[in-house]
Formats: sequence, C-alpha cells, structure tokens
Amino acid sequence: MARKRKKLGEILLEWGNLTQNQIDQALSMAKGSGKRLGEALVEAGFCDEEDVAKALAAQYDMEYVDLDEKGAEERVDLSLVADDLIKKHLILPMGKSGGRLRLAMHDPMDLELLDLLRFRLNTEIETLVAAKSAIKAFLDNALSGGGGAAAGGSKDKIFSDESLVTDSVDVTVDRSVDASVDIEAGDDAPIIRLVHRMISEAVRTRASDIHVEPMEDRVVLRYRIDGVCHVRDNLPKRMQPSLLARLKLMSGVNIAERRIPQDGRIKMPVDGERIDFRVSTCPAYHGESVVLRILRPEAVKIGLVNLGFEQDTLERFNKIIRRPNGIFLVTGPTGSGKTTTLYSALDVLNRPDRKIITAEDPVEYNFTGINQCQVRDSIGLTFPSILRAMLRQAPNIVLVGEIRDREVAEIAIQAALTGHLVFSTLHTNDAPSAITRLIDMGVKPFLVASSIQAILAQRLIRMLCEKCRERDPEPDTRMLRLVDIGPEDVERGNVSRPVGCSHCGKVGFRGRKAIFELMTLNSEIRELAFKRASIGHIRDAARRAGMRTLLEDGKLKILRGATAPNEVARFAQAEQLIETNMDME
Repeated sequence: MARKRKKLGEILLEWGNLTQNQIDQALSMAKGSGKRLGEALVEAGFCDEEDVAKALAAQYDMEYVDLDEKGAEERVDLSLVADDLIKKHLILPMGKSGGRLRLAMHDPMDLELLDLLRFRLNTEIETLVAAKSAIKAFLDNALSGGGGAAAGGSKDKIFSDESLVTDSVDVTVDRSVDASVDIEAGDDAPIIRLVHRMISEAVRTRASDIHVEPMEDRVVLRYRIDGVCHVRDNLPKRMQPSLLARLKLMSGVNIAERRIPQDGRIKMPVDGERIDFRVSTCPAYHGESVVLRILRPEAVKIGLVNLGFEQDTLERFNKIIRRPNGIFLVTGPTGSGKTTTLYSALDVLNRPDRKIITAEDPVEYNFTGINQCQVRDSIGLTFPSILRAMLRQAPNIVLVGEIRDREVAEIAIQAALTGHLVFSTLHTNDAPSAITRLIDMGVKPFLVASSIQAILAQRLIRMLCEKCRERDPEPDTRMLRLVDIGPEDVERGNVSRPVGCSHCGKVGFRGRKAIFELMTLNSEIRELAFKRASIGHIRDAARRAGMRTLLEDGKLKILRGATAPNEVARFAQAEQLIETNMDME
C-alpha cells in the first residue's frame, strides 16, 4: 500500500508558517478561483513563495533549490536546454545525474509540461523545486541581452529538418481530386505545392489533426500525433492570406467570410488512398485559425480487440452490445475515442438481418449497411426530429451521436424501453457520473434506472514503442505513487520506459489505446439511481460489482509494460484532483 502523502497545508502548519484559520481561508479562496492552495496562500500574503516551494519539495520528496544561496549559479547549466524552452516554461537545468536531466521548476505537478520536456529533450527528467520568482529573477539576470544560455535542446525527429517552404518541393496536383482542387494554379502554384506537401506529410506521419495558427509575425503549423501537438514549421507571415484562401477553397467554404466560424470538408487521395478531412475555421486575433481533422476509414474498423480492452472487460462488453434493448452509453471528453468504440461495436453488429440507423453531427465515417443521418439544425433537422423519424422506421439498433439535453435523452430512453438497443455518448469524467448527469438534465430517476444497461468511460493513452521500449531500472517513485503502484508491484511487473528509435520518430511512443471503466447496472445501482444517490455511493456499488476504474485499468497496462507511468498519471491526477493538485480536503 502506497504511503499516504501529507497535504501542503499540513506541512506548512507543522512548520509553524501558518495557522489553521489561514489555511481554511486560503482553501475557500482556492475553491472560488480554481487556483491551487499554494497560489492562494501566496496571494493572500499568508506565506511567501519560498515557503510554499520548500513545502512542495517536502511533500513530493524532491530537492529544494535555493537560488539565492552562494554558489547556486555554478550548479545551473543553461546549455543543456534551448533558450526558448527555458524562458517559456521558467525551468532551470541543473546538470545530469544517472542519465536523467535535473530540472528545477516551480510546479512539480505540471505533468503535461514534464511530458512535453521529455519529448523535446529526449531524456528522462528528475524534478527539483524552486520558487517561481527566484527562477524568473535568475533568468532575467542570466539571459539579459540575449546572452547566458547556449542554444540547445533536441529538435523533434518525427519530421524532416527541411522547411515546407522550399523551391525544391515538387508536388504534382492530382487531377482526380474534386473540382475545388482542380483549378488553374497561376502565380499561386507554390501555395498549392505547400498545401499538398503539408497534407501528405501529416497523413504519412499518422497525424490526426493539422493546425494552421496565425501569429503576429508568422504562421505556426502543428501536427497532432498520438494526441500530442508537435510544431512542424513556422511559415512566413506573407503566406498567410494565400494559404488560408487555398484551404478554404479546397474545403468549399466562403473565402470572403472571415468574421464567423465555418465548417467544410476536403476529399483527396494520398498515396493511393482517398482520405477525408473535416475542416474548421475560427476567427482569431491575428487571422483565422484553421484545423483539418484527418478521417481515416480504417481508424474505426480496427476491431474491438485492438481498442485496449482487458480480456474480462471485452467479454462483458460483447455480452452487453448483444442485448436486445436498453441504452449503452460511452462517456469521456472530446478526443477520447468514443466514436471509434461505438463504430467498432456497430461493425460487429452490422448484419443483413439487423437495421441500424444513426443520427450524427457530423457524419464522420460512412459505413455500408448502416443508415446514417446528418443533423442540420439550420433547416430544422435536429437530433429530436431525426430520432422520432428513426423510430418510425422500425430499427433494431439506434445510435445517437451525443445526448445533449433532456429532450434527446427522453426520446432515447423511450426507444430503449420500447425494444430498441440504443448507443450514445455523454460528456462526463467517469461512468458513475453519467447517471447523475442525466438526472441533472431533468430526466426522471426511474427512467434512468430502468433504461440504462451499462456505461463505459474511457481515455486514450500513448503506448510505448514495441521496437525500443525497455524495462525501467529506476522508475519515478512520484509517478508510481500517483498510479498506486508499490515496490512489490514493480518487482512483479514490467514497468517500462520510452527510449526512442526510427520506428517511433525518436519519441518512444507509437500509437494509442484506451483505458476503460465499464459499469453494468445491477439492482443495487438501479436502486441508488432511483434514490438520486451521490456519485460516490454509485461508484462504491459499481466497484463491489466488479467495475475496474480507469486508474486500475491503466495500472494493469503499466505493469505489463504497454505504457509508461506518466501517461496514466495524467488521468490519475485528474481523478484525484483534490488530493493531488489542490490539497483541499
């Protein structure tokens, strides 16, 4: 059992820096503002940054760095990290030890930053703690006038070092593309070559999104690969009008309209395969931001086995989706793979003897044998109207893209109660929360209790590259505590770490799979739903019935060597927000 860590307030109270009344006041301030306890304490003037930094170091068993101490500047080696990373994230490289880069930072629980730095620097990191104001003052002095830190840091190896803007690019416009692409290029031929190279490269590097983001003096091009954004290029500002116009023309939206968001689609072949792109434009301060979502048909036909299910969960899932009626909900934030899971289930159920109808906004993937309806609010074709029409078509299985309000929820429930199997999604953090969310929408508790068969919560995490991963001889104990892995588990399991090779682009990760939390409603959970019980009570009942939480599912994958502790720790951090981040219990 992992040792229970002291809370930040408890440490400062023991040290005599605070009174209990001051802690209570700061907790109240933090709750109202969304800040962490340490920030609230400093803002209220109850203690200074140095005290909070020392307490954080003690809380997480880290070394505290006093930058005012004599000889502190001799320990800092700014040449180990690029200036832009140092200044942007307020970090100080303190040398290397045991193959790890020692970094002083003011927020030791910024796991996303740590993950970014591991990728950019291609090394494991040992975290030290220093006060934010002390780091800033040190950097202001060391980097004043552009001197001090030597250029360094690792460049992303996923892409070629060559800029996309080059005269040597020779991309031929494919005349099989639709008419919006097949136009006379004229003087804009370089833009056509740029756009085609950008799109082709993104598809080949397994990107899920292309982000074109105008800034004050440049246009930033980023690809999202395995859920992480990587800067591909900084394009000259002068290319912005032509680039945006070209993308808008290809996607069939109004080129002259720059004041409101627009949505469009592009269809074009890449390496002989026809790829769909969903395009979104959004007005921003320095120009329209454009995002191309890459829709690969094979992405939702990978099969249930390859989604990341543990064997026992997969067996339960297969039984649930074959029930004749009821509602099956998949929950999670945007980008957590809900659509892939639902379509993988429909792919299993799609047989000639079953009629399947979907209502989606938008229809992203086309499936043979499934009747798919696109929501169009502008002409009155809404989720409720489509659902009512669908039920008159006598379907066996109905998929509702998302339950957004009470009206849609009640129609879906009536469909389930009248003999239809209904699949849908809901935006909640975990499975038990879906029940209270529906009741909060205004759905009567007895309808929720009687209609829902099961709820699946999921998140996507990166998988370690199978070509180069290796057992971690010294796993980060802080990360292990976050995912509730003790020394005995480490000895029995295979906790691994990313290394980096040509197969994964020197990242150490390749591909993503999901961690799942499958809650099947039994009589006890239905009774709790009927009584409007709290999420905690529902969760306890679900765990007694055998539900494995997201964190526990991730733990199995860590111990099997499939992923790294810091990948799952990001979700552990969200699941344990009060205890881990804000210490507000």
